[in-house]
Amino acid sequence: MITAYRWLLCLYPRSYRNDFGDEMTLLFRDAGNALPPALAAKVSFYRRELCGVLSGALRAHFDHFFGPAIPFPRFSMQRQFRFPRSTVFLMFVILAGVVLAIHKAQNVVQMKESLPATATAWGPMLWGLLVALALILAALVAAAAWGFLFALRRTGMHRLHGAQTWTDHR
Repeated sequence: MITAYRWLLCLYPRSYRNDFGDEMTLLFRDAGNALPPALAAKVSFYRRELCGVLSGALRAHFDHFFGPAIPFPRFSMQRQFRFPRSTVFLMFVILAGVVLAIHKAQNVVQMKESLPATATAWGPMLWGLLVALALILAALVAAAAWGFLFALRRTGMHRLHGAQTWTDHR
């Protein structure tokens, strides 16, 4: 399988292959040697590696011609190292705060246009104060949620704490 994997690495651009080909082959060999003897595990591993080599080669060619399309190195990491599920909730809280602020700003503009010229400016200032308080409340809720997740040891910092680092195989 190592020979087939090396042939598949020829799909990558030459510069990429020269920089990373040996390391990729070494990692493939080490991971293949650590597989359990079950046929299903081997088929799953080789299918995943085949898809990874093909998609990685395509991405490397696009990066070679058009520059890096996705400048974030964490994009192609494994599933267990992505954002925790709580991040989605916190993003929705932030989105709700932004949508609320936009809606309130539109209401302030409409109120200003409908008021006579002699009306005082206290109304829009009060609405601005309410929006600011709503954003502060949303920030406090987000901080409380993060504190709760921190206490449960479910933050990204805690998830990466036990991650295995690579060792030098030279």
